[in-house]
Amino acid sequence: MLGHGGGGRLMNQLIRERLIPRLSPERDGPLHDAAVIPVNGQKIAFTTDSYVINPIFFPGGDIGQLAVHGTVNDLCMAGARPLHLSLGLILEEGFPIRDLEVVTESIAAAAAATGVSVVTGDTKVVDKGKGDGIYINTAGIGLIEHDQHISPAAPRPGDAVILSGDIGRHGMAIMAVREGLSFESDITSDSAPVWACVRALLQAGITIRCLRDLTRGGLASACNEIAEAAHMGIRLREDAIPVREDVRAACEILGMDPLYVANEGRFIAFVPNAEAASAVTALRATALGSAATVIGHCADDPDHLVTLKNPLGHDRIIDMLSADQLPRIC
Repeated sequence: MLGHGGGGRLMNQLIRERLIPRLSPERDGPLHDAAVIPVNGQKIAFTTDSYVINPIFFPGGDIGQLAVHGTVNDLCMAGARPLHLSLGLILEEGFPIRDLEVVTESIAAAAAATGVSVVTGDTKVVDKGKGDGIYINTAGIGLIEHDQHISPAAPRPGDAVILSGDIGRHGMAIMAVREGLSFESDITSDSAPVWACVRALLQAGITIRCLRDLTRGGLASACNEIAEAAHMGIRLREDAIPVREDVRAACEILGMDPLYVANEGRFIAFVPNAEAASAVTALRATALGSAATVIGHCADDPDHLVTLKNPLGHDRIIDMLSADQLPRIC
């Protein structure tokens, strides 16, 4: 089965209309961050991703760390405990050996901190000018150790939408480097593994309808994807969504909406409203989820609209962008 690719409307259209019918015609149901596969009475999650971020070194991380976190987090969105990774390196001729050492050291450190092992891999070199320094491909396997059905199609009207933390930092950290911008405070990427947060929800016995990480396309795109998959609407509250002031200022300077900016250590969880308070408490007990909060609810809506209510009580439709607001962000 193909997995969720993230990004804008055009990318989703390409995947659904051109790739899935040819590569996975038997596929049924919405796209998820990882495929769930039954094996000898158990369920494993399997995912793959490629990383082409520019620049490869950025405030708060680098392409190596990002490759580990991104793949691990896709497994977590299926409710799986991450176990093993593969690593494919595509190097451009002339890529500095010292940079390669830094990236691989970063991969090793991120994998160790996350509790996963790199068990297989491959390295290829392309001609100078035919690459962009380094690209990384990873695949990940995780074990699902519970009976919950976590799926983009599972949320129901009335469910609470919980955000695990502030948004927009990864995208703005990248753009600050690209544009040579400086701010009063340093904006660093939020790149981090989210397994501790997901594990906290599972251990607390929370009914998890769906999990989705907020990578390409940010919070807005993730909510649109889930609304479409679950055939319902989502109603968000602007004043409940945490955005740091320096991130908000950077977005204003660059003409961007933080709702669409990529994150690499944030996710949303859809849970029954009656369990929302317990879910927030469980998340806030973790280091990464200390700012978790309810940002909205699911609604019965035949048009599957995502709307945002501002502090004055006015609603606006939050649609999916036709393309990524920030290319080469992961």
